[in-house]
Amino acid sequence: MRAIGYFFLLLLFAAQGAAADKALPEAVRGVWLTNVASDVLYSREGIEEAVALCDELGINTIFVVTWNKGMTLYPSDVMASFTGVAMDPALDPEGRGRDPLQEVIDAAHARGIKVFAWFEFGFSSSHQQGGGEIARIKPHWRALNANGELVTKNGFDWLNALDPEVQQFMSSLVLEVVRNYDIDGVQGDDRLPAMPSEGGYNPAVVARYSAQHGGALPPGDSKEPGWLAWRAGILNDYAASLYREVKAIDPQVTVSFAPSVFPWSLEQYLQDWPQWLQAGSVDLLIPQVYRHDLGAYRGTLEATLAYVPGAAREKFSPGLLIRVGDQMPSQEFFAGMLQANREAGFLGEVFFFYEGLHRFRRQIKASYDAQPVRFPDGF
Repeated sequence: MRAIGYFFLLLLFAAQGAAADKALPEAVRGVWLTNVASDVLYSREGIEEAVALCDELGINTIFVVTWNKGMTLYPSDVMASFTGVAMDPALDPEGRGRDPLQEVIDAAHARGIKVFAWFEFGFSSSHQQGGGEIARIKPHWRALNANGELVTKNGFDWLNALDPEVQQFMSSLVLEVVRNYDIDGVQGDDRLPAMPSEGGYNPAVVARYSAQHGGALPPGDSKEPGWLAWRAGILNDYAASLYREVKAIDPQVTVSFAPSVFPWSLEQYLQDWPQWLQAGSVDLLIPQVYRHDLGAYRGTLEATLAYVPGAAREKFSPGLLIRVGDQMPSQEFFAGMLQANREAGFLGEVFFFYEGLHRFRRQIKASYDAQPVRFPDGF
């Protein structure tokens, strides 16, 4: 019945005039573009080719990696003054003055495609490098666990996201991009704002907690509910602050987050994103509904939507996994995920990541060609 109702909803939408369409919210049909397991960003030609494919398929938003492995993927004054390295040198090995972010913006905007600067690593400063150069320069910025050790999770080394200095550093990168580029949006994901729940045992954080809890120390159990909520609250405040700072520079820039699914996101990474929605700290939310079979995908999508109030539905777009390493979903599984999204009322999704598009290009194009791009009134 849900699919039938949605079909008639689309028919009703199709009957509306073009003038009315412009006032309706546009579905996000996006893709994440990264420099890992992909050569696209290493040349202007690769960028042009990737943007052309996105245009062909009907993708209207590109989330391009802007920050990972402790380096920016654009020439950054912030990083030049901090580490002496303005941009990942692998992107411009001959020193020609490339700016991959600007190249993506130029190519995408020429085709009417939006570009979001994706701060992929967020509060993670390195991968399997003991915190990398940032932690070497600022050792007190390292996130510590209950044993006083550097927080490392799934190979990622973390900064203390609860530290005001660390937060200011992260914000300075985001705001630098907002000031210097004609960007359509900025995005953090499961590492911004975030920190593994094993973290938070830095002396200054412990002292802050103790001062607010009658001298009591934080629980040794990093997942004790009250301790989770207290630390997540600090990140909630940071999300709200970052949102205000971005909007103060350019109110038209969209603030997007792509967290893990809730409540796993809170338990593992202190991401209480339903509170971000409630506080108005996000314009576009793209939870990573990453699953490996259709039943799990449908169930997770339904459970995730339970945390999204009806009034916030137009801020929501599902994150859909189409490639990780050499693993990709079957054609049937992929088609099923698209169908599940449509049955839930969504006209688009965001694919992780670009290199998986080739396998599913026919299905993506057919789906987007067959559907309107704007949501019906009252969605």
